[in-house]
Amino acid sequence: MTAAITAIAPVLLAVAVAAWVDLRTRQAGLDPPGFESPVRRWGALMLLSLFFWIVVFSAFAGVAGDAQVDFEAISDWQLFALHALMVATILGWYALGYGGGAGGGTSLAEQVGLVARRPLAEVGLGLVFGVGAWLVVLLGVVVVALILSALGGEDLLPKAPPDMIPWIAARPWWLRLAVALSAGFFEEAFFRGFLQPRVGIPLSTLLFVAAHISYDQPFMLVGVTLLSLLYALLVRWRQSIWAAATAHALFDGVQLLLVIPSVLDVWNVQGGG
Repeated sequence: MTAAITAIAPVLLAVAVAAWVDLRTRQAGLDPPGFESPVRRWGALMLLSLFFWIVVFSAFAGVAGDAQVDFEAISDWQLFALHALMVATILGWYALGYGGGAGGGTSLAEQVGLVARRPLAEVGLGLVFGVGAWLVVLLGVVVVALILSALGGEDLLPKAPPDMIPWIAARPWWLRLAVALSAGFFEEAFFRGFLQPRVGIPLSTLLFVAAHISYDQPFMLVGVTLLSLLYALLVRWRQSIWAAATAHALFDGVQLLLVIPSVLDVWNVQGGG
């Protein structure tokens, strides 16, 4: 019975979230003309449900079942699989909503927040914001750790890095850089560019954090939540994702290329590895 619930719950959650996205899209006046066709609307609902099931909620089943991931069996290209799925979902949704003679509407770039008067200026702002966000998250994580320690919650603090961290740190530098750039652009395009205008900051942030639960380290979600909120506010301010995507890519790049390898070196020297 428990196994059945664990298997079915992620599917039901994915369908519920997809239905909520569809409802909020209509309420926000963002419904594509193609969705006047029930077939197209249901097709988009199925597409979003599949995405949320794979990217967001299927990880909960693995966590609940304490599933172990064999990282040695993961190929490098799979690091980009979820980002490719984000692209496919957005393209599929747009094709159902606007393609095939469905009628005119906003461009795909507008649908995901890629339209900006001065994209290069937005990128520059993102670099500055990214440094500030890194400092804010570092401070926030330290404060939360101190509070947990003061309240006797040391068991909630990580004693060792998740298995995924050493694995990804061992990838070639160019691959880690590519992952950072891919995550910055495609995750912002989907969660902040596409989702946020439709469901708002709270739910888009919750879904973004849930998509990172596979880290298998609850404390790491503190930083993910802070970053998501900062990026969300930046997108709301700038009305495009360019600055947030740049800040996101910068943060991930610094973590993957500098911080994580350095921390692991210290960990190994101290006998933790």
